[in-house]
Amino acid sequence: MEYILYLLLGGLISVLSGFFGVGGGFILTPILLLIGFSPLEAITTSLFFTMGTSISGITAHIRLKNILWKEGVIMGASGIVATQLARPLVYALEARGLDEVVIPFLYIILLFYFAVKMIRQGKKTEDNNPAPTSFSMPKLLAVGFVGGFVSATLGVGGGFIIVPLIITSLGFNPKKAVGTSLFAVLLIVSAGFISYAVNTDIDYFIGLMLVAGTLVGSQFGARMTGYFENKEMNAMLGLLYLATLAGALLKLFDLNKTGLWIMGIFILYFFARSILKIKTNRILKKG
Repeated sequence: MEYILYLLLGGLISVLSGFFGVGGGFILTPILLLIGFSPLEAITTSLFFTMGTSISGITAHIRLKNILWKEGVIMGASGIVATQLARPLVYALEARGLDEVVIPFLYIILLFYFAVKMIRQGKKTEDNNPAPTSFSMPKLLAVGFVGGFVSATLGVGGGFIIVPLIITSLGFNPKKAVGTSLFAVLLIVSAGFISYAVNTDIDYFIGLMLVAGTLVGSQFGARMTGYFENKEMNAMLGLLYLATLAGALLKLFDLNKTGLWIMGIFILYFFARSILKIKTNRILKKG
């Protein structure tokens, strides 16, 4: 029964991953911490899971032509370098017994910043200016490096940082940002997982059950992007950050069950709104 719950959890998170292009790890890691995993176990398991969500999501976004391959390679290569610099920091924190506090605290800072950033972006009116066709190489390298460093430090794909940064600082169309981010994230998390897996024991069957849930979830999430406007996606991403932020905060005060409830409420809200969107779209097509 326990493993079935991990299968369902993987499926739910992968839908959000395919929709938002965030890899899934930044949602899974705090949930695993709330369940009782150690920080290193949570990080390694989340990186393993994020590899699965990224591959599944990428296949859907290839069909939707949402991936800018050159930009993804640049960010991914920069991120891989950053993962190798961040890993010794995490082991040093664990050796000093600081990982239980520092890692959730870093989550809180980053989630608060990007929650505010994306909610503000979602309030902006849609403009008809075309998205740029070329992007600054230094900015792409910087975004990839930050995403990779955070990925290896917090056990996330880096997409939850890459997506808002390339939308707000590089002018990416949100749907292209989602697809390109998933590709860059796959490169980053593969390097990060291999680095951790050598020295960290995890329950690979749990990891496989989580990944199994991604087989349908990520592709379903990617297809749902077609029913939402760009500003709606930005605003909902901001709300996802707020829900995850609440979970990380409550973890610090040992209110794990309350944190899980808050994240569950957001997931229910997301699916209810998506179903309503799909039904409305079908009614309009028939009319």
